[in-house]
Amino acid sequence: QVQLVESGGGLVQAGDSLRLSCAPSERTFSNYAMGWFRQAPGKEREFVAAISWSGGNTGYADSVKGRFTVSRDNAKNTVYLQMNRLKPEDTAVYYCAARSVAYGSSWFQDGGSYDYWGQGTQVTVSS
Repeated sequence: QVQLVESGGGLVQAGDSLRLSCAPSERTFSNYAMGWFRQAPGKEREFVAAISWSGGNTGYADSVKGRFTVSRDNAKNTVYLQMNRLKPEDTAVYYCAARSVAYGSSWFQDGGSYDYWGQGTQVTVSS
């Protein structure tokens, strides 16, 4: 069982930046593709960004493309979500997720395909 721990959320103003981190509580990230999702109050969970196991391939929701960057440091067992030019509509609880994979080039948008989830970290962007 992989336990994921997110950190880095907080309250910021529109236009500011935040960097979220996600790390497993004990096991390594080897052979796991990673994703970031978010859920705003009263809304369904939505895909934000994802990265392949190798880190060589990434994908983004249209709403964050050009503003958010997902990356990973497998040596540190950490995945990051750099969020720039934040908007009030980015306010949500952000979750990281891990999916076991057999090879390193794919990323995944479907939240239902992930095996493990973190508890989430709150990001609030004021106008």
